[in-house]
Amino acid sequence: MRQYGQAPAHSDEGAGVVSLVFRAGPLLCALRLDEVIETMRPLETRALAGTPAFVRGITVLRGVPTPVIDVSRLLGGGTAEAERYLAVRTERGAVALATGEVLGIRAVEAEPTGGHPALLGGGNTRLVAGVGTMGTEPLLLLQSMRAVPDEVWEAAAAAGVPS
Repeated sequence: MRQYGQAPAHSDEGAGVVSLVFRAGPLLCALRLDEVIETMRPLETRALAGTPAFVRGITVLRGVPTPVIDVSRLLGGGTAEAERYLAVRTERGAVALATGEVLGIRAVEAEPTGGHPALLGGGNTRLVAGVGTMGTEPLLLLQSMRAVPDEVWEAAAAAGVPS
């Protein structure tokens, strides 16, 4: 019997990484499902000084102050309206990812990028594990979000976020 939040088995989708697929501005992205804690509507977010442009600010998730990362900005896709927040695991605690529409759980097959510098026009390629397709659109399979830059945690700590 499945429990709340447990992914259904997709035996008809073949091999691949079971991932949550979502939009980040103009980009179609996926993140390994085992890194996702939950999805939710965007919560009230306050600006956080001293952080990179891709940090939207800080919010409170389940009673814990949490940094919010704009995935579209992080990947060089520009600013987009957040439709969902994804709570994801990191080495220092949860981070909320501001994303567009969540398209669902899929088995994603993606070819490793090898950190190719042309990918994303010089954007943060270390965050992209591979590139695949979904239908006729390119899909970016993201690396673990465990590598949140230190300056984000430092600014969050100054604002009272436990690390």
